Amino acid sequence: MTNSDFQALQKLVMGDMKQVFTEMVVDHAMNPRNVGSLADADGFATVHSDCDESMEIWLQVKNDRITSFRFWSDGCGATIACGSMVGELAHGKTIGEALKITPQNIVDAFGGLPEGNVHCAVLAINTLKRAVEDYRLHKSS
Repeated sequence: MTNSDFQALQKLVMGDMKQVFTEMVVDHAMNPRNVGSLADADGFATVHSDCDESMEIWLQVKNDRITSFRFWSDGCGATIACGSMVGELAHGKTIGEALKITPQNIVDAFGGLPEGNVHCAVLAINTLKRAVEDYRLHKSS
């Protein structure tokens, strides 16, 4: 495959994605925010979904506020986008505020998500909640 063939294929795929997903979903899938890990995380969780995807979230917390957020996922583009967005929504929030973030908040932030991909937002929220639980467990010990 030549470089021009690859670019033509890439353009075709991006066009198809934009017919299904909002531009914001595509942007977060192609350029995810907060990807990586935190060696000195205060909270960490790994969650596996029913569709065999997983997500990991690392949190740093200071004065009950999420000061740093990182995630990793082996999931599809929509799952990566949801991990990216949940980080955007949680960063700077208090622990209590972060626990109030819902899958619908992610869907709304994207301007919509196909029904078949809402489970990706659920995975991101479940992983965030487990990371907060881990933080609270370590904080109380």
